[in-house]
Amino acid sequence: MSDYDADSTSIFSQKTHLPDDTVFYSIYPDFSLNSATTNSTSTISATAVTDQLHNLHLQILQTLAPFTTPYIFQHQPFTLTPLLSPIPHLHGRLRFGDNLEDEWFVAFLLFTVSHHFTNLSISLHDSDGQFLLIETAFHLPRWLNPNTSTNRVFIRCGRLYILPPSIFPTTPDLITALEFLLENYTNNEIIRATPDAVQQNLEKKIKEYPEKAEKNMHRVRVRVPVSVAWILKHEPCLISLAVEGFYDRDVDSMKFAEKMGRFLPNGKQEDVVQVFVKMSKTMYAQLMQQTFRPPKCYPGMPLISGAEAYKEAELGMKIACGFEMVYQLRKRLGEEGKGSTWEVYRENLEKSGYFEGLLPGSVDYKILMQKAEEYYRNSSLQTRASEMLNAPVRRIDEILSLPHSVDDFKGQELPPSDDDSWLYYGEDELNAALQERQMEMELFDSKRKMKQKVKGEDDTGSSVYDLGEIANSMQVFVKKMSSYEGAEVTENRDMKDVDFDVNRFMKEMESVLGRQPTEDIGSDVDLENGSSSDMDFDDSEDDSDVAEPENEERGDAFMQSYSDALNKELKATTLGRSFVHANEEPLKKDEGTSNATDDMEEEFNPVDVDFNLVKSLLDSFSSQQGLPGPASNLLGLMGLQLPEDGKIGK
Repeated sequence: MSDYDADSTSIFSQKTHLPDDTVFYSIYPDFSLNSATTNSTSTISATAVTDQLHNLHLQILQTLAPFTTPYIFQHQPFTLTPLLSPIPHLHGRLRFGDNLEDEWFVAFLLFTVSHHFTNLSISLHDSDGQFLLIETAFHLPRWLNPNTSTNRVFIRCGRLYILPPSIFPTTPDLITALEFLLENYTNNEIIRATPDAVQQNLEKKIKEYPEKAEKNMHRVRVRVPVSVAWILKHEPCLISLAVEGFYDRDVDSMKFAEKMGRFLPNGKQEDVVQVFVKMSKTMYAQLMQQTFRPPKCYPGMPLISGAEAYKEAELGMKIACGFEMVYQLRKRLGEEGKGSTWEVYRENLEKSGYFEGLLPGSVDYKILMQKAEEYYRNSSLQTRASEMLNAPVRRIDEILSLPHSVDDFKGQELPPSDDDSWLYYGEDELNAALQERQMEMELFDSKRKMKQKVKGEDDTGSSVYDLGEIANSMQVFVKKMSSYEGAEVTENRDMKDVDFDVNRFMKEMESVLGRQPTEDIGSDVDLENGSSSDMDFDDSEDDSDVAEPENEERGDAFMQSYSDALNKELKATTLGRSFVHANEEPLKKDEGTSNATDDMEEEFNPVDVDFNLVKSLLDSFSSQQGLPGPASNLLGLMGLQLPEDGKIGK
């Protein structure tokens, strides 16, 4: 049994921990939640929970058998394994490799299970993350991302459920999430958390199966040695192992194909027969699209005439070499289905407490053992393909030990091979898929633009742009903290008070500005003694009330000094002419600048910061002439979209 806990990891992106091209799924029955929350004095025993889990396992396998039996998986078939951690559940994993149809076929199987068994919840993800959500990315709520989706996405009663942040502001643990889903899956609030568009897109995708799974199969005539034909006759599903061995071959495994010691013991003297093979379209493409030189010991290739006959012989040669490479490699490594035998299964039962400490040989122990053996036999019937792929050497030896000859394949009428034009002229299907995605993107963009347009229109339908919103948005924008995700508002930050001595700051600034205070008698002494250091600030808090009037007077004096110094510096420049001041009308073109010198001699009026900010942004936006630029980019970051130049205010 696998000890992998699928739900202890993130469900969007786990490439660093999970095998590539693999889909993971877990089925949590409702009774497992009861057993997980009961105490030690509960009457619910580990044996009872295990029996319930075994019964559910067999029922699910029987329900899915009509779909899984005729299907040829790319690498391994659909399986389920009972696990007791973190709670009793059924878990499985399936490597789909290059055949993405296997992954969606698994999704169809799990949705089928959820329709037939309404008392369980299902989680599903792959090596890249929660692929059901990736498929419907244009319709997901904005709060949902890889960091917020853990233990929130489940399948139940044929429907996808997303637990919203209004229910769980932080990531819930698995048991808490499952318990809430069990109690509230009919609640409108949790149903609304999953947009209807997400449900509709998933239903549209899932409804294509099982018909699409059947269309994914390709049937073809091939010419193979009698030994290979004998294997495929007894176990057609082993074709996936042969294709995998051929497609993933390396220098070491190709040495086995040169000898063909297991499947061509007599070399060119072996008979070749014609058989009909079923495989996935991905397997067929993997065989056809690779050039491979026949081994010197391989029979029949030069004598075959005709394009179709040679094609059948070439395919058969690749399949036979694939079988040889897989067989010899597995035999040398000694990997024969570890963890799948009855002895390993029995040991796992003992570790899980199934036998409840009973002595071997006792009556109760024998009863439990009989139940376990019966379950193992029944489940093995449903998982024969998995057992064979885990132990191909043993099964191949068993089949080849049976009497067989070329006569077993004479006189049979084989149907013609399926049309494989899809392999060479698949542009239409690809373009249709791309066009569908393009339409989905365009629909998403149109809805987003419509929302932005609605925000910028009044009741009469005319565009209204609040220029004051630009200034407000800019103030909010500059106060945000920048991180690797962009500007974001600081949340829950521990703000500490700043220890700031106002009196000392005033003294220092006055000394810089060249003005000495008239009332602070001890300031010279302090400066001479070097008390300007921050470490020397030791004013008593008890004198704060007494010194308050003096501080206010000193503050007014400082502000006056500071303003005078700024005015003195700015009067010698033309900087003031570039700003619009408060209570001042903008200068008209026909008024000229004759009075500019006189105005500079006067005291500066306060600058209207907001007005100048908006004016500068609009001037910059206008200078872009409709092209991308810094102004439009900055406004876009703030969520604002201006109309084309010349249309503002019209």
